[in-house]
Amino acid sequence: MASPNPIDGFQVDPAQIRTIGHDLQRPECILAEPDGSLWSADARGGVMHIRSDGSQQLIAQAERTDFAEASDAAARFTEGTLPNGLAFARNGDILISNFGTDRLEIMKRTGETETLYDTIDGEPIGKVNFVLRDSRDRIWLTVSTLVPNWMDAAASKISDGYIAMADERGIRIVADGFAFTNEIRFDAEERWLYVVETTAMKVTRLKVADDGSLSGRETFGPQSHGAFIDGIAFDAFGNLWGTHVMTDRVFAITPDGDLRIILDDDNGSPAGAALLEAFERGRATPELMMACGGTIAPWMASVTFGGPDLSTVYIGSLRGTTIPYFSAPVAGLPMVHWNERNPS
Repeated sequence: MASPNPIDGFQVDPAQIRTIGHDLQRPECILAEPDGSLWSADARGGVMHIRSDGSQQLIAQAERTDFAEASDAAARFTEGTLPNGLAFARNGDILISNFGTDRLEIMKRTGETETLYDTIDGEPIGKVNFVLRDSRDRIWLTVSTLVPNWMDAAASKISDGYIAMADERGIRIVADGFAFTNEIRFDAEERWLYVVETTAMKVTRLKVADDGSLSGRETFGPQSHGAFIDGIAFDAFGNLWGTHVMTDRVFAITPDGDLRIILDDDNGSPAGAALLEAFERGRATPELMMACGGTIAPWMASVTFGGPDLSTVYIGSLRGTTIPYFSAPVAGLPMVHWNERNPS
């Protein structure tokens, strides 16, 4: 008899949500370490290190101070360096998919940064979104679009996103034709790669061959969430958790493909409905996007499992200034860095 799913009947009580970190700028992606440390992407051009006691330090590549005051909605999210997805390298350095510079970078924990990749086959790499490392130390990278201003792509149904993989042979494209490729995750055995297609409003998965090639593309869960998806993360049971960005929900897709809403901070708001309607008509605008967002983590972007037993869920966001967190009834699936030795 199959074990009951630990998230059956589970929903987050907003009154139980706590926060960590303060005065953050665009904490889109969060990495957790066993010692309780969090590392959060920061729009000032670096990564914020938040220790378990709540103290924090910005490790800056090149600090910016104008992000919060930017008046133009599109410029707010496209100018200059803009760390987005993060992953730990095996030695503890931080891999950064930079949404502003359109390159994959690696940053030491003291801030020194090098560019790993900014072209593929001699062509500009595109709008780099997320980076993930697997157990074989290969680096997987998502590129959302080749359109320079990502809001133009996010307002359309263009499918020019792709996935690249870097190993000892270099970097190469392993799958393409995605509608605004966003976060990716492996299942526990690394047999399947799960891919967020934000503007297709669905999660796609592909079989992973030994050489890193991908095949057997199929939809996992609903054909459409009726909402834009951003980040995803597995728990140890096999549920795939994620966020609906701008309409601000945390969801989970069960191993059977059923969609569960874990936290709803949109509650059918008129702004969210107006954006989705305009998108279907090809008329979504930055102004409609900026009108959306809840109060817990405005523009929910990612979920990260952390804490000593991996049962604390942290919510990343594009417009928040702190990181909300809550307790889950199940532990997260450990990322590859969890049991590796990282510098303190």
